[in-house]
Amino acid sequence: MTKQPRTRKRRPILTVVTILVGLVLGSVAIHRLVPPPLTFLMVTRAVEGEGLSYRWKPLDDISPRLVEAVIAAEDARFCSHRGFDLEAIEKALRTNEKGGRLRGGSTISQQTAKNVFLWPGRDWVRKGFEAGYTVLIETLWGKRRVMEVYLNVAEWAPGVYGAEAAARHWFGKSAADLSPREAARLAAILPSPRRYDAASPGPYIRRRAARVQAAMGTVRADGLAACVLG
Repeated sequence: MTKQPRTRKRRPILTVVTILVGLVLGSVAIHRLVPPPLTFLMVTRAVEGEGLSYRWKPLDDISPRLVEAVIAAEDARFCSHRGFDLEAIEKALRTNEKGGRLRGGSTISQQTAKNVFLWPGRDWVRKGFEAGYTVLIETLWGKRRVMEVYLNVAEWAPGVYGAEAAARHWFGKSAADLSPREAARLAAILPSPRRYDAASPGPYIRRRAARVQAAMGTVRADGLAACVLG
């Protein structure tokens, strides 16, 4: 019995890989123009009975103060890195090794990739996919689109996703009308939006929001949001 040539054996594998790569690139390309309908997290929370409030708004209809606030709170080097903040990652690793409070080094770009394309979790397989998607959205979308998607899919309360739904849930107004203080409070609860209250915050969130609001001035003065608002 003659053996099949290696190239023939590899063809099915190459076909599957090509299809998968095409699907990944296609999904990223589509969401460069089309808002994500739902995310894995939204569906999971809804199935668990938390409801679903998700209202997409173009970036131009979201207060610039919220852009400044999330950059100040989550990713000060958003406009200067290419998806990964190596300095923040190294700092997080050193803190975790010393037994300090567990912290991450994820950028806004990484969070966006995770929220839009991947399932919740912390396993290494998901982190690997997250890195790949981060490179793709940074390359194919650009900073302004990354920020627009991030602000629209981030979780801001149980069952509440996106800046518009968050602004109405916590403050009874549109995301376009958020004040600097309200924007700072929304950014302040982002690490644990299911735990904290932006409308009537406790002492910890009030202090954190005050620091964020002060840092927003630095973001404006130093042009740290220029890639989005410039």
